[in-house]
Amino acid sequence: MDQLLNFNTLIEILLGVSLSAASGFRVFVPLLTLSAAAVLGHANLPTDFDWIESPQALAVFAIASTLEVGGYYIPWFDHLLDVVATPAAILAGTIVTASLAPDLNPVAQWTLALVAGGGAAGITKSLTNLLRATSTATSGGLANPIVATVELVIAIALSILAITLPVVAIIVVITFLGLAIAKLWRFFSRFRTPQSTPENLS
Repeated sequence: MDQLLNFNTLIEILLGVSLSAASGFRVFVPLLTLSAAAVLGHANLPTDFDWIESPQALAVFAIASTLEVGGYYIPWFDHLLDVVATPAAILAGTIVTASLAPDLNPVAQWTLALVAGGGAAGITKSLTNLLRATSTATSGGLANPIVATVELVIAIALSILAITLPVVAIIVVITFLGLAIAKLWRFFSRFRTPQSTPENLS
């Protein structure tokens, strides 16, 4: 029985981290997916997060998702959304992971939620911000709607995959996060101060 409980807890954590990563693509789509799954009885949330599985929350997340998705198709407004969505994605990722780790004590629950959930969302969102900035620089913003569509498709697909096949979803997420970290590392390494060498000092 204890092994079964531990396995269920692991699956819930994998589900939470996968949904958190999806929050980096669209903040409200994973919350909408989780709320719909809870309302339909496919996800069992702890008492502290009962508000997520209410019909009112489902309606709010649906409206917020629609507004967020539409906003990314407005030229230049998408960049403003990125600024606002970055901390929002980290917060959403933290909440989602915390809501799906009910068998942990509060300290471990929120620490895991912040590090794993918030971290996954933050890394994903940082990469999407970089891709949007690159798209704007190379196409003058003309390619941004294509980027927005790809982000939306990934957010929906990853959210659904997390609910239905969390183990597969976490494999996809780990692979993606590894690629994202490598991409971000290469990008920011360009701005590091070169180390002093004998040639530089002469």
